[in-house]
Amino acid sequence: MSGPLRGLRVLELGGIGPVPFAGMLLSDLGADVVQVVRPGTKDSGSRFNVMNRGRRSVALDLTTAAGRERALALAAACDAVIEGFRPGVAERLGLGPDQVAVRNPRAVFGRMTGWGQDGPLAACAGHDITYIARSGLLHAVGRCGQPPTVPLNIGGDFGGGGALLAFGVVAACWEADRSGRGQVVDAAMTEGSSLLIAMVHGMLAAGQWTDERGVNLVDSGAPFYDVYETADGRHMAVGALEDKFYAELLAGLGLPRLPGREDEANWPAIRAAFAARFAERTQAEWEHVFDGTDACVAPVRSLAEAPGDPQLRARGVFAEIGGVRQPLPCPRFSRTAAAVPAPPPEPGADTDAVLAEWLDRGRNAEGAMA
Repeated sequence: MSGPLRGLRVLELGGIGPVPFAGMLLSDLGADVVQVVRPGTKDSGSRFNVMNRGRRSVALDLTTAAGRERALALAAACDAVIEGFRPGVAERLGLGPDQVAVRNPRAVFGRMTGWGQDGPLAACAGHDITYIARSGLLHAVGRCGQPPTVPLNIGGDFGGGGALLAFGVVAACWEADRSGRGQVVDAAMTEGSSLLIAMVHGMLAAGQWTDERGVNLVDSGAPFYDVYETADGRHMAVGALEDKFYAELLAGLGLPRLPGREDEANWPAIRAAFAARFAERTQAEWEHVFDGTDACVAPVRSLAEAPGDPQLRARGVFAEIGGVRQPLPCPRFSRTAAAVPAPPPEPGADTDAVLAEWLDRGRNAEGAMA
């Protein structure tokens, strides 16, 4: 393993969505992440479960005393445990933060839920869409006069969930390295998705944002921050916010005489002019016009097309791992570069090896504490 987190050991109690994503982020940057799965878990296309890449898999039945004991022994050997159960479930299994702390007081315990560990909805089920609905993020995404647009599940599960869980775990491990004491990281997707739109809340308070979607500067309200259809039914994205970039946009479009954009009353006319002009050429033709300029205009790639984009290809953003094309770890580090991750493991494939390796380390750690 290589990367800036090399030497960090993380026990990932199986889950879906944000917890595996957090485990992937940690593993991508060099942490030794071991994922616990139920015995008998089927392959079900393991190589396509990209978020499980780069770590080992241990099969343990956490509903049995033997399984719990092995999990606690593994926790004694690690720096952090991450889980995505509903509040109270880990405690009922005998694997809560207090039980882990008895074996390993330095262990960080990362908890991922939608609503948080307390509050009136803490015990309720939910998904990304319900978490971002309450946080306000969903309300803000979409076009004027239309219902909110579902932004995949990036705002709750991944951006506000798994990414912030991983960040919180690394921060708590940094502190534990100095204090010698672990702590609980309570990561909630509702709170995380609220944090992602902190800038918008500031603008709203300053009177620079309207609490209505599709009418503001960067939510498709402004004609110079939107997407336009081309002659071949494709699209170009425009983000010419600054005056000098806007001037280059107008030059590329060949539209030097438009009403001033400072007056929002002119925005409909500007939008109509942009739409008509973009519709005159294909996406490839407009890409040729704007590539290499500061007009902040880019072709909208599909998921299948993105790996072939010249910029992404030059940077080596995608690679095939186990026959599956996927994005490589980021960000990049000048000294401790992350390695290309290993393919996702077969469920439970590393049980014997991990138990032999980690349990020995855990016994040594408990002996040192004694």
